[in-house]
Amino acid sequence: MPTVVLMDVSLSMTRPVSLDGSDEFQRKNLAVHGLNMLFEHMASNYRLEFTSLMAFSSLWELLVPFTRDYNALQEALGNLEDYDKTCVEAALNGVSNVVQQEWGSACPCQVVLVTDGSLGIGKGSLRHSLQTQKHRGDDKKFPLPFPFPTKLFIMSVANAEELQMTDAMDNLEELLRLSGGDGQIFTMEGPLCMKSVQAMFGRLIDHAYSPFHAVLHCGNLSSDVQVFPRPEPIVMDEEVEPMPRSVNIEVDEVGTGTTDELEEEPSASQMAGKSPNFCVLLHGSLKVEGMVALVQLGPEWYGMLYSQADSKKKSNLMMSLFEPGPEPLPWLGKITHLGPISEAAENPYGEDDSKSPFPLQPSAKRSYAQNVTVWIKASGLQTDVQKILRNARKLPDKTQTFYKELNRLRKAALAFGFWELLKGVADLLERECTLLPDSAHPDAAFQLSHAAQQLKLASTGDSQYAAFDHNIAPMHTDFSS
Repeated sequence: MPTVVLMDVSLSMTRPVSLDGSDEFQRKNLAVHGLNMLFEHMASNYRLEFTSLMAFSSLWELLVPFTRDYNALQEALGNLEDYDKTCVEAALNGVSNVVQQEWGSACPCQVVLVTDGSLGIGKGSLRHSLQTQKHRGDDKKFPLPFPFPTKLFIMSVANAEELQMTDAMDNLEELLRLSGGDGQIFTMEGPLCMKSVQAMFGRLIDHAYSPFHAVLHCGNLSSDVQVFPRPEPIVMDEEVEPMPRSVNIEVDEVGTGTTDELEEEPSASQMAGKSPNFCVLLHGSLKVEGMVALVQLGPEWYGMLYSQADSKKKSNLMMSLFEPGPEPLPWLGKITHLGPISEAAENPYGEDDSKSPFPLQPSAKRSYAQNVTVWIKASGLQTDVQKILRNARKLPDKTQTFYKELNRLRKAALAFGFWELLKGVADLLERECTLLPDSAHPDAAFQLSHAAQQLKLASTGDSQYAAFDHNIAPMHTDFSS
């Protein structure tokens, strides 16, 4: 999970802070000290992750593109210059551009915004941006939420009391909410000093950048591994009482699952001392054979390990998780039913590998011949409405066809919650009724009025008239006399 560090270099960051009667420091110096602490931690524990450094005031600048070279990041921090006023919106637009250009819109990313809580002044300030973000056209939309999954961490070089004296904290909380709410605001506790900023960045490290160490077991073999990024707990929505499920630190390779992504590079640091390492053996085997290994992460939770090339010379051992459950892959069946071929009564692949037991066939044969109404484009909906109107003009000869098409559209509209469509078609039928020629059969007017009335009742959502299984029946009339 790459990280973008967004550093505020506006004039407000140059405000002095007195440290125990010694030389005065600027808030920017405290921020740089905290970021150096973060980079040193990531260099030791997150060396496989990519990090980028951006600076912003009224404009933004990419100081260091995504890299694993933390020395370059720390060097850029030491060369920061001071600029003008704060404009958070422009900086967030810059983050969106940089991340999408490098990783696209599917890769999750962490954004660390380091600022002093000053929102800027006038047009372009965070306060102005949030007040106007609901009244803009599509060409000037507010950049949050980002088009990619994001965790936003706001590091304020100010304490909570200072932020609450104005509306700064409220605006920062709104910024966090717009990003998706998956993040946190960190403030300094106590006086503004080196010790306080270390404690604040320490809380960020514990929350988002603490390493995840685990043990990978396979029979009598085992190996210590470190997972990048740290696996997040998962909550299953369909559970009656959802409980977060976390990956066990004891991972078994038994042909069953695990989590997000595991990267473990068989580098010189792993092979130092020439001691045997099961992880290196497994990685090399999967890479050469082009296979995957199933792993078990917890009760009824599985994933797979596989080799993925980072470049022509580098490859990583990756771990992807399946959804928790005994059958995460329906075509594979229950994971616990898998076993060695030698234990089978006969070879399920045949003597010459001419057949395969997979994919498993479902016990109940599913039918895909049902005539399900789907409107992907406006033209499809328009065609169905026009079909109803054509039959309406041929009443009573097309009574059965008219009601068949009407009920098909009614069911689809109810399934989609498209109440406005029902009322709109009812209005069209009433209009058709007023346009009937004098030569039209009197039954046509009765049927159109009846159908329109039933559609209007269904559009109210009342369960008495909007039942999905209910069909509108033709109105019984008798003109024989």
